[in-house]
Amino acid sequence: MPVLRKPYLLFLADVTLPSDAKTGFGLRDWCGADVIGECRLPEGTVSLGLPELRPAEAAAAGAGSLVIGVAVVGGQVPRSWLPVLIEALDHGMDVVSGMHTRLSSFPELVDAAARGGGRLVDVRVTDRVIPTGTGLKRPGRRLLTVGTDCALGKKYTALAITRALQATGTKATFRATGQTGIMIAGDGIAVDAVVADFVAGAAELLSPANDPDHWDVIEGQGALFHPAYAGVTMGLVHGSQPDAIVLCHDPSRQTIEDFPHMPLPPLRVAIDRYLEAARLTNPAVTCVGIAINSSYLSDDEWRRYQVALVEELALPVCDPMRTGVDAITRHLLAHFA
Repeated sequence: MPVLRKPYLLFLADVTLPSDAKTGFGLRDWCGADVIGECRLPEGTVSLGLPELRPAEAAAAGAGSLVIGVAVVGGQVPRSWLPVLIEALDHGMDVVSGMHTRLSSFPELVDAAARGGGRLVDVRVTDRVIPTGTGLKRPGRRLLTVGTDCALGKKYTALAITRALQATGTKATFRATGQTGIMIAGDGIAVDAVVADFVAGAAELLSPANDPDHWDVIEGQGALFHPAYAGVTMGLVHGSQPDAIVLCHDPSRQTIEDFPHMPLPPLRVAIDRYLEAARLTNPAVTCVGIAINSSYLSDDEWRRYQVALVEELALPVCDPMRTGVDAITRHLLAHFA
């Protein structure tokens, strides 16, 4: 992937669900010094709390790239977004996209990039040759974040655990598997854009053989319980060969988001299903904690919920943004000491 020009203007388009702006939130929260502001269409209701700038204003302030900060279902770029993207290109900015639609498929964007001198950067495109998975055991330790649903904290949890491990002096590397993680880390493979037969192989490439005491912390994708995205999850589980998993959950959801006919499983059932799937390539896999997105809970509600889950599951329970993940990392290191 080419080096991205910073700072970024985050384009939030016309989204009305905060979960659809997870790319924008991720960049704001994990590389905020690289973000100059946000830009929305009139229909958009989601804000990151950043200065609102038009592309021309952002370019004048030194912005290098307009980053599409949303990840909507299907990953398509609608034509209604093009005027803003063209404005950025006409003012010399790059346009960076993690969507499935190739920016170069729009002749208007190609022409604008030629006029303004900016680049069209598709993060989901990889030039790596990806093999099929082998299932062969390789040295090094691996932790995979998994979830009851999409867009509820798998990336945040993986980033937080990586930093917490590094703070203890443990060798650890965040391995990005989605467009936002790649933009933060500067490397990775967007596994949901990989042909299905090669997802496990992509996961093996992302977390190769390493020192026995090194942890690869792998960003999870999708959910085993999702009717559309369970396939990418399974490939990632098998190729990662995780020694440990952390289950991520949003207690405000009773069903898969946007799929009201698909109820979420109890957390114990979710843990068991993930461990069952992961044992195909690592029979010794274990769950070392629960990461909760508690943003919809009050302080008292969070404390009661946390205590109840610890008692029910006998595992550390954290909110990466509210409490940090030290309890999970301590449990992880003690288990694998």
